[in-house]
Amino acid sequence: MDIDVQESVFQIVRLIPKGRVTSYGAIAQCIGTKQSSRYVGWVLAHSHGVLPAVPAHRVVNRIGLLTGKHHFDTPTLMQELLEAEGIRVVGDRVSEFAVLFWNPMQEIYYENNL
Repeated sequence: MDIDVQESVFQIVRLIPKGRVTSYGAIAQCIGTKQSSRYVGWVLAHSHGVLPAVPAHRVVNRIGLLTGKHHFDTPTLMQELLEAEGIRVVGDRVSEFAVLFWNPMQEIYYENNL
């Protein structure tokens, strides 16, 4: 695994605000590897225990499905963590995904006034 790419993924995920979600593809696009959403998922599957903490539960697939839930300690932990932040999940899918979607390309751009 490319350590620089891994750390870039971790840094972006750490920026996702509580109560918001993004997608693997949005992160891949942000780090310049638009076609590498599966790689981003692989990186996040190995993020548990990393310090500072990486809130991987805030990353879902492009339509809001909790496709990474099997990488958490229990099958329901990802959903529980999202719900603790006020995100409603129905049928393993984030409700109001479009409203809650955090686009790292836009948010990082605006936060840094680039």
